[in-house]
Amino acid sequence: MTMPANLAPIPDLYAPPDTAQSLKTGAADLTSWDLTPRQICDLELLMNGGFTPLTGFLGERDYDSVVETMRLADGALWPIPITLDVSAPFAAALKPGQDIALRDPEGVILATMTVTDRWTPDKTREAEQVFGTNDTTHSAVNYLHHIAGRVYLGGPVTGLQPPVHYDFRARRDTPNELRAAFRKLGWQRIVAFQTRNPLHRAHQELTVRAAREAQANLLIHPVVGMTKPGDVDHFTRVRCYEAVLDKYPAATTSISLLNLAMRMAGPREALWHGLIRRNHGCTHFIIGRDHAGPGKNASGEDFYGPYDAQALFRQYEDEIGIRMVGFRNMLYVQERAQYEPSDEITDRANVTILNISGTELRRRLREGLDIPGWFSFPEVVTELRRRFPPRSRQGFTVFFTGLSGSGKSTIANALMTKLMETGDRPVTLLDGDIVRKNLSSELGFSKAHRDLNIRRIGYVAGEITKNGGIAICAPIAPYAATRRAVREEIEQFGAFVEVHVATSLEECERRDRKGLYRLARAGRIEAFTGISDPYDVPDAPELRVGTENADVDTCAHQIILKLENMGLIAG
Repeated sequence: MTMPANLAPIPDLYAPPDTAQSLKTGAADLTSWDLTPRQICDLELLMNGGFTPLTGFLGERDYDSVVETMRLADGALWPIPITLDVSAPFAAALKPGQDIALRDPEGVILATMTVTDRWTPDKTREAEQVFGTNDTTHSAVNYLHHIAGRVYLGGPVTGLQPPVHYDFRARRDTPNELRAAFRKLGWQRIVAFQTRNPLHRAHQELTVRAAREAQANLLIHPVVGMTKPGDVDHFTRVRCYEAVLDKYPAATTSISLLNLAMRMAGPREALWHGLIRRNHGCTHFIIGRDHAGPGKNASGEDFYGPYDAQALFRQYEDEIGIRMVGFRNMLYVQERAQYEPSDEITDRANVTILNISGTELRRRLREGLDIPGWFSFPEVVTELRRRFPPRSRQGFTVFFTGLSGSGKSTIANALMTKLMETGDRPVTLLDGDIVRKNLSSELGFSKAHRDLNIRRIGYVAGEITKNGGIAICAPIAPYAATRRAVREEIEQFGAFVEVHVATSLEECERRDRKGLYRLARAGRIEAFTGISDPYDVPDAPELRVGTENADVDTCAHQIILKLENMGLIAG
């Protein structure tokens, strides 16, 4: 009996074990690049065949072709550029044909790469072509411009060992492991469901219908790599998936975790996800409403149309080699006590349609409100409430920003005292000068060092927030991109409350007891914020306070009222 093509083993990039061991020994002396979290996700799927037909990080010719045409230079369909972005100094020290070691954050060598290409990309062109926008409200565009390295390296990769995952190890499968499992089970038609969210009843209904429509077995294939900032962490999500597995037919349903770094690229990402699922042995792929959508742009509009991904996928499904199972939004019809696709509800005037948005779900979790049984399973709600207690019991960060002398530290101290008076949660003040002395004493005041200092503050604040405490930060934090990065880091764990202390430059200079502004204007202090270095005024802080016509206590009380209004402290 001939093996189905979708279940035959596919090539990977790993060296044979004996060769890999000798390469590890030899790689000890190679120039090394410490991979970022996104690069580790990409490298894993390169090495295990998940990104077939790629044999390494894209060279410049393939990159240009993918950006412009969604195809590699040889014509193969590939919609997302997979590049190794590095710092300019690191790239400048390399020579064509040089081998480098790719290491995880602990220094473990995962692979070697032969550098065949080195170039500085036009990131604006990449953003506009791949994501359809250069709006940094899009998380991937922001990453491209403000986090990714300036220079790209391309070249073939030789895998030495996969990244180690200590969590949910029994749920993680390479493409060939999944293909082998499907062969053993006798599955030949497999429909994959992509998700980065917990499964609720609408998802369960959608996936069961999809499997039935495709006459296929179901693979729940959630992403546990990098998703959209602010998403539910993958630990909580996997516990939610496991809690509802018994709602599915055990003989025809499986779950496996995908360590993918999503780009939230909408239609292009849908094609990419289809290629990845084909490589994992699937024959069908579910695409619902707003697949891989990043949310709304700076004008409050969706980046992509709700069914743009379905339309693009349908154009290419023969070439991808995987069939699309398209679904409209699922809505609950109260009179019939069931979920139905929105376009199949023809009697809307005579029935009651119920739905809870993601925003509304988060509000109910935050405020401890009821989540009805028609919307989600009790087991899922229990897991979510473990992760998201009512806001008044969650940790949070108050992040002050403003010019030197604006009054940040004074207000922060007053706020700390008021919060400690309630005894509600432990409070930690991370004042700019205190952090400089105890955490960042070796740093100067270049842009790179200022960014690093703020990121250190954000890291500590995130740990405090994650563990249920209150962090009060009071640096200058002049750069909007860095503040956004800190916000995204902290909002994984709790609320981030940005407070702009909007004291004018003239008033700050008038208050200057240390004479710093005078020295800056005389040119004796370089890169001084507000004089010789810019300050990016926050566009939409949670609160803006002025100290020129209000005393410290009034400003601190304004913040207390804001925290009460947000549900972070009891009124």
